[in-house]
Amino acid sequence: MSNTDRDDYLWDGSGEPDPEVQRLERLLTQFRHEPRDAAFQAITPVSRRHRRFLAIARGFWPRFAVAAALAVAVIVTIRFSRKPTMPTPAAWTVNGLAGSPRIGNASVQQSKTASLTAGQSLETDAQSRAEIHAESLGEIDVEPNTRLRVLNTRNGLKHAALDRGTIEAYIWASPGEFVVDTPAATTVDLGCAYTLHVDPSGNGSVKTMMGWVGFARNGRESFIPAGAMCSTRPRIGPGTPFFEDAPDPLRSALERFDFDDQTDAQRAADLAIALRVARPRDAMTVWHLLSRVPVDQRSAVYERLQQLAPSPVGVTQDGILHLDRPMLDAWWNSLGFDNIAVWRRFERTWPNEIR
Repeated sequence: MSNTDRDDYLWDGSGEPDPEVQRLERLLTQFRHEPRDAAFQAITPVSRRHRRFLAIARGFWPRFAVAAALAVAVIVTIRFSRKPTMPTPAAWTVNGLAGSPRIGNASVQQSKTASLTAGQSLETDAQSRAEIHAESLGEIDVEPNTRLRVLNTRNGLKHAALDRGTIEAYIWASPGEFVVDTPAATTVDLGCAYTLHVDPSGNGSVKTMMGWVGFARNGRESFIPAGAMCSTRPRIGPGTPFFEDAPDPLRSALERFDFDDQTDAQRAADLAIALRVARPRDAMTVWHLLSRVPVDQRSAVYERLQQLAPSPVGVTQDGILHLDRPMLDAWWNSLGFDNIAVWRRFERTWPNEIR
């Protein structure tokens, strides 16, 4: 049998099949696409960018695409094996949207593009804006008066630092791959769209539009789902997240509790306010308070959380009062947000500079 006959089978099904190709076809049968009507939750995007992000996110991981890519990769590897090359840092494309953003000493003119790689910084002044695009990452709007440094773009990790200003990120990279340092916390994308801001004093805040974000610093963690926000301060770390529609007394009490109160009595008073005005929707906030209060106040937080969102089977009061991690995680998962195991898994794989 000639090679031509086998090539015909690869492309149009004629000719005599190669045994290796037939074996591959049998292995991939389980991934065959079965057409069905798509069922998506109703959502009202707020901008053209949100619509584009949703379209990309919905279509990014179909199983049939993975199977097809695997088949092509195997066939090409068998037929055209080549000597591997060393990976090089991936460049991000920068589009000038207004004014003259700068990469190092070079300006990016409006409607022009440039490349941004590890070790470089992108800066905008009061009149300039830019957009970063990377196929393996997503899109990032860089607002005026912002300085964003790229620290690493290889080995699956996309690591940047926001020294000041505001970025709006629409990320379709795998959860845990896009990390942004700020002077007050590390921001970890968990499959989402969010706005991150750092003021001139280093104070930061994140607001999540879709998906969820992790905020971490020195073992202090905050998880911010869609519709919620969280502040962070240098030398303190992330505060307690809350939904944007939370009652004003709750937001004010959390601000004082996290960053301003100087005495135990002040913190106890603000904790009491937060627990009293919290709604069932604010169970997410109360869950975070469990690990932020002294042992003698933890029972009050536990009881209030039980009223707002009763604990799942297997979670005990004694375990929660001792901050048993699996029980805390199980209670979080019962609140209806994404599985916290995603965070735990990627947390174990981060390099030392992220930890």
